Amino acid sequence: NESPQISWKNSPEGTQSYALTLYDKDAPTGSGWWHWQVINIPTSATEIPAKAGDVTQDLMPKGAVQIQTDYGTYGYGGPCPPEGDAPHQYVLTLYALDVASLELTKDTSSAIVGYMINSHVIEQSSIVFYSKR
Repeated sequence: NESPQISWKNSPEGTQSYALTLYDKDAPTGSGWWHWQVINIPTSATEIPAKAGDVTQDLMPKGAVQIQTDYGTYGYGGPCPPEGDAPHQYVLTLYALDVASLELTKDTSSAIVGYMINSHVIEQSSIVFYSKR
């Protein structure tokens, strides 16, 4: 249940901030499962350190906001598909945004966060991985 280290370079022109999400599209909810949503990552950042998803550690770049997950907690919630399910597909995505910040709080719903990210995305890059128990 520890968030991974993530780094990037060569941001697209016009990038004013970043957002990061981890989504399980195969969760048996009818709408997937948000494991991690981080907004307002400043352009001075080029990485998120390992374990930064633990909000008690204060490892996120200054100004970044970790949104409440579908677990009902803030920060990172690791993959945990139901026992016996086929492997779930997890999509970790970094978004380059055309605004310096999204005027949202850590309690904003995942749907609104996703909408606002997608309304301001310049480019995005994803890593897809699979997990099962």
